[in-house]
Order: sequence, then C-alpha cells, then structure tokens
Amino acid sequence: METLVGELPTGTTNPAPVVTCWLPEGERTGSSVVILPGGGYGALAEHEGRGYAEYFAAAGIASFVVTYRLGTDGFRHPAMLEDALAALRVVRARADRLGLDPQRIGIMGSSAGGHLASQALVAWHTYESDVSLRPDFGIMCYPVIASQGPFAHAGSMRNLAGQDPTSETLNMLSSDLHVGPDTPPCFLWHTGEDAAVPLENSMLFASALRAHGVPFELHLYGRGRHGLGLATPFDWGAQCLRWIGEITERAA
Repeated sequence: METLVGELPTGTTNPAPVVTCWLPEGERTGSSVVILPGGGYGALAEHEGRGYAEYFAAAGIASFVVTYRLGTDGFRHPAMLEDALAALRVVRARADRLGLDPQRIGIMGSSAGGHLASQALVAWHTYESDVSLRPDFGIMCYPVIASQGPFAHAGSMRNLAGQDPTSETLNMLSSDLHVGPDTPPCFLWHTGEDAAVPLENSMLFASALRAHGVPFELHLYGRGRHGLGLATPFDWGAQCLRWIGEITERAA
C-alpha cells in the first residue's frame, strides 16, 4: 500500500505526516478525501481511519488516512493542524499522478479528528502555499467543535492545547467562531445519545455555516453512542456519498 509524506514549507512545527493511500480498484469518481481519525488527540481510531478509507474507496473515492501528531506524545497546537494541511497539500500536489481531480479533494474527521478537520476548514488560509490548502468540502462525524463551555470535550482540548491554555488559544480552537464565506461546504452528522461530545457541537458549526451562507447538510439521529463510525443503524454513509456527488458536480 502506497504512502506519502506531507510537507508544509511555511509550517512552524516541521510537519511530515505519513499519509496512507487507498485508491479505488474499479471506476473512480475523481473525488478524494483526506481522513483524520478520532481519538481525543491521544490516539488514532482505526475504524475512523482505515474503516472509512475502505468504504469510500469501494465507492470510487480515493482516500488518504493521515497519521497526525498527538498530544499524548507531547505535541500541541498547531502541530496537528499543520499535519492535516501538509497531508492535503501533498495529495493535491500529486493529484495528476494519483488520478485525482485537484478541485474535488475534501477533508474528513470524526470526534477529535472532526475538530481537526474543522480547523483545517476555517484556518487553511492562514498559511501561504504554492499549492492550494483549501479543502473543496468537509465531512465531520460527531465532531468536537467547542473548546470551552458546557459542550467542550475537556480531554481533547487538554491534549491539544495543554493544561492551562490562554483564552486566546481557546478562542482560536473554537472552530465555529472562525467560519466565514470562504469556508468550504460541509456534511455533518451526530447522535442525540452521544454522551462524550454533545450534538450541540455539530449544531454550533452548522449555525455558523448558515450565518455565512455556506452550503451544508446536518443529519441528527436520536439514537447511537459516541464513536460509532460506520456501525450505525442508519445509513449516513449513503447520504454522504450522495452529498459528495451533488456538491462536487455543483462546483464543476
């Protein structure tokens, strides 16, 4: 299985994430997705990485799973964000060789990986690059969005920002506060029974997207614990595949 190494020359933390490729064996849609597994910034959940990659590749969407740096290894923001953007940069830079449409590359994450995806979606323009760092779309599964307050996930924020982050850092890490008109279209889903990351996180981000006129779909399901991935009684995956097709065709 092919791997790439991401690069972000303007990064400040020497990002060099390993990016594992899952390329469709059959017909390709031209779309691709960079996948950021969850794990509270302390681990990388395989079912939210390889599990998704195999699912999307089987549907004709090239998939790239990022091994980004973790807080439990002593890394802090912006190391994780720079890893995500470095991964997106190398995928887009090699789009021709990989058989991808460079204007149909999305970013995806679950839980803390969803937070990292949301950060890439709102902060891509803070880095200069010879290759566009803007994701063409975003997919967030039960994402962490709030960095403080009753809906925040304390463990993720501790691993990401340390024990005593400044208010400025926490503000920066509340992704909903930084949505703008240039934020890419997004697909989000969450469950009402999520006791780890309340569904208000997805609602906060969706509300910000709506306020700025950014296209989005938000799917809320009553039942289901946190971290389900694809093991759901509802078929969010089929809805997501439909949405990717619609949003990429609309942008063409």
